[in-house]
Amino acid sequence: MRVGGGALLLTLCAHSIVNAGVLPEDRADLMYHNYDGGGITVQGPSLLVRKKLGESVSVAANYYIDMVSGASIDTIVSGASEFKEERTQASASVDYLRGKTTYNVSFINSDESDYTANTAGVGISEDMFGDLTTISIGFSRAWDKVHKNARINGVVQNDPTYSGNGYATIDKRAYRVGLSQVVTKNLILGLNFESQTHEGELGNPYRSIRFLLGTVDSFAPQTLPGTRTTNAIALDGRYYLWYRAAVHGSYRFFTDTWGIRAQTAEIEYIHPWRAWTFEGSYRYHSQTAADFYSDLFPRPDFQNFMARDRNLSTMTDQTIHLGVTYDIAQVQEWSRSWLEKGSVSLFVDHILFDHEDFRDARVSRSDPTLVGREPLYSDDANVIRLFVSVWF
Repeated sequence: MRVGGGALLLTLCAHSIVNAGVLPEDRADLMYHNYDGGGITVQGPSLLVRKKLGESVSVAANYYIDMVSGASIDTIVSGASEFKEERTQASASVDYLRGKTTYNVSFINSDESDYTANTAGVGISEDMFGDLTTISIGFSRAWDKVHKNARINGVVQNDPTYSGNGYATIDKRAYRVGLSQVVTKNLILGLNFESQTHEGELGNPYRSIRFLLGTVDSFAPQTLPGTRTTNAIALDGRYYLWYRAAVHGSYRFFTDTWGIRAQTAEIEYIHPWRAWTFEGSYRYHSQTAADFYSDLFPRPDFQNFMARDRNLSTMTDQTIHLGVTYDIAQVQEWSRSWLEKGSVSLFVDHILFDHEDFRDARVSRSDPTLVGREPLYSDDANVIRLFVSVWF
């Protein structure tokens, strides 16, 4: 189930420094990813292929699989059991280069047992002032269809009573504008802004609020607003050092109409050595809670909108990233006619989550006298990504 909630699950702002006027290289990337944390395991492969058609057109296709198992703390405390499901995602895009301008169109389809998303996007980027400045704009729209799985007659299937007709819808629009500037021969800066609007069933149907029932707690469905607007601005910079290494840093500020304010800062160091490239980064994210969030409400009808989704709580997370890439410069004679080069990359992330107003309600399941006084919830996650890339 991929229904959005907190700022962590949103695409806040594309903050990479984009080079227009150059089509992507012909290459293929095969990736295996594994996420393990918070009681959830997500793993699967991904294949991305890019190919130029002449000097002006480049096409790309991607197929991605998530195999999800486990149960998060939100679902455990409300009585749900562990689950297994699979999400598949297919996407295609086309880049068209005309002079200094690059046009892009893309389409993404994501499908799982209780959520289907279709996203279409267009973008334009142009090099200016001797290719020192790149300006880009983009728009995307998504049409999502949300179901809720339930066990009916011993079989897990879509609940036909969910949202009245068995499903709910979400309409999303995203507007982006970006500026990339070569400041010196060693320094590139980027500034990006993105605004998103969401309308529809924006809550997670598996998450519940918690409220007092006498001296114990009980659970009821969340009630969230049917609209949301988010805005994010990001500053991005990359400085190339004299010994071929590079330092990359970014800062992003996020705000929305639900009362969430978030800041994210990241610093990264990249160091090449012979056929190897090593990288390491540290990322810090903090956010305030949504206006209608509470860990424990006084009663089920306390206010119009109520949520206990931990992604809407006051929280911080820290990510330590390490990576290594080995470039295969010399290809074998049998493949020299179609293969230029290759690389193998391994990236490992360790993420620490700390919640300031979301408590571990599992503790009070065995001792009801601790309701509202449970320890604050924290957890960690490990993310592994293994890439094999070839240029042809």
